[in-house]
Amino acid sequence: MKLESYWLDTAPPFTGAAQGQVPVRADVVVVGGGFTGLSAALALARRGASVVLLEAGRIAGEASGRNGGQCNTGLAHDYADLCARIGEPQARSFYQAYDAAVDTVERLIREENIDCDFQRCGKLKLAAKPEHYAKLQRVYEQLRASVDPGIELVPPEQLASEVGSSGFYGGLLQRQGAQMHMGKFAVGLGEAAVRAGAQLYQDAPVDDIVRIAGGFRVRSARGPVDAAQVFLATGNSSLGPFAYFRRRLVSVGSFIIATAPLDKEQLDRIAPGRRNYVTTKNIGNYFRITPDQRLLFGGRARFALSNPKSDAKSGAILADTMTRLFPQLQGTPIDYCWGGLVDMTADRLPRAGQHEGMFYSLGYSGHGVQMSVHMGQQMAEVMAGRGDCNPWRGLEWPAIPGYFGKAWFLPLVGAYYKLQDRLH
Repeated sequence: MKLESYWLDTAPPFTGAAQGQVPVRADVVVVGGGFTGLSAALALARRGASVVLLEAGRIAGEASGRNGGQCNTGLAHDYADLCARIGEPQARSFYQAYDAAVDTVERLIREENIDCDFQRCGKLKLAAKPEHYAKLQRVYEQLRASVDPGIELVPPEQLASEVGSSGFYGGLLQRQGAQMHMGKFAVGLGEAAVRAGAQLYQDAPVDDIVRIAGGFRVRSARGPVDAAQVFLATGNSSLGPFAYFRRRLVSVGSFIIATAPLDKEQLDRIAPGRRNYVTTKNIGNYFRITPDQRLLFGGRARFALSNPKSDAKSGAILADTMTRLFPQLQGTPIDYCWGGLVDMTADRLPRAGQHEGMFYSLGYSGHGVQMSVHMGQQMAEVMAGRGDCNPWRGLEWPAIPGYFGKAWFLPLVGAYYKLQDRLH
């Protein structure tokens, strides 16, 4: 079993990385080489800007290359609860932003001819308890009336046509959801940015950003570069001068396993619908079939950070959960096990805007594949003066009280959600 990301291990090499020292000047410096930064670099370079992207490690080596492989519509919230909290017009606009985000991913793949196994498969939210299906029915009614007329209910008696497990009690189907190979997409997006003229530097951690006349000086392991604009696409980076964001983002571990390749008969029994699947528990699971016919199965198995020892412990928990849901997989080898960090905001809504003159887009809260790509494109427009292109503009973002970057409270949060899953 490999303790590394399946997406990164099976991606083609990125051949477009710039070598040597950074140039003295650029129009824009992008900090972070995940989907947000790569998308922004492509959009900015297409507009004719000289762009330098600085990535501390490898392109898409963190969250963008370590996720569950799903590119879904829909928010990280119960829609009715969000409407009650912020009002239906704003909740609707946020929901529509995620629809637009999946469209953006598909558009870029088409425009840049990126070979990444993209397909619109739909997302099926699976009721983990009978009472959860009743709640899905209520959500279905409100979504259909407000913002998503194409949404569908899958009643319990029809669920066998979608998923081969007796552990679920109906589902909610959003057909616009998609999936792709994350590593292939990242490499393709990076190569597209390079073709457009951006310079992408790997192994270039940023250690300081200071104001200078006319812009900023960004100091990195590849030397200093002056730029009129800086765009931060770092996630909750533990490296660099980003304390402001570390007080507002909490990194939560999410863990994933991938089986050995399965034969068609096994796949037809497990996932006849071949969709993206998520469950309704607070500490739930997500799964899908990979392009080479593996079952990828993930979740927040433990409220812990990712490292090899932690990943292995979480992988064992996931394997046990997987075989309880799919007993037919008992004894199936696990070829990959890895973890990644989900950067959460307190209200699980992304944040994008300006801080101290620098632009940023961060905090996708477990729904980042599509929104990160979308926000890279949107923030390029914002940086050109079109502030209305930012769907998250105007959201307040106070620091989390008592939090300075080390999430001492995660075990308490995990215990609370485990209790809620038992009680409800």
